[in-house]
Amino acid sequence: MADVPTFVKIKPTEPLGQPCLRETLEKVLEHTASHFEQVNYCLVGTAAAMLHGVPLSAGDVDFLMKERTHVDAFAVALSSFPALTPPTLLEEAKQYYAAYNVNGIQVEASTVEVTTDSVYIETYGDGPWKYQTLIAVGPYRVPTVALELRLATELLRNRPDRYEPMITWMKQNGCDADLLVHAMNARRLSPEIQHSILAQVGGGAV
Repeated sequence: MADVPTFVKIKPTEPLGQPCLRETLEKVLEHTASHFEQVNYCLVGTAAAMLHGVPLSAGDVDFLMKERTHVDAFAVALSSFPALTPPTLLEEAKQYYAAYNVNGIQVEASTVEVTTDSVYIETYGDGPWKYQTLIAVGPYRVPTVALELRLATELLRNRPDRYEPMITWMKQNGCDADLLVHAMNARRLSPEIQHSILAQVGGGAV
């Protein structure tokens, strides 16, 4: 581990839209698949929503890892790409983190070492491991966090540019209303917000 971690944010060489995301994921998995046989990982963040089909664009690709050794395995697998941040413990953030430049796209992997009894939060606790979907990308299947958990995160952050397309997608394609309610409760969103969101996605009353 570097004595002084260096953090670099890169600007993608092209917008990370759906085709670029899938191309990047396939490239990453070409290198990581053999290293990930015993690794628990899950795609989270905006890239996860995009892989579900929500029309968004992202600045990077985020993989959640269950153990620090899994981040190390990620780093070994992507060692042929430029390292933006080698495996590094971020004590204040409670993360063990690494990032690589994969053909101009920032690809990150980290643990989120926060304790919770909830199983309905996107990036920590048992939620991302219990509520995920395997989505095909080329010959691979990518564990991707449930969109309902991702939506609750964006509602908590109050980022309408992210959550409004997700709501529209759910209205058109359906959602697990019970899971969404649990996720919004876990994020302690107000009853007013919950009623509004459920009405928009067609999930009925809280």
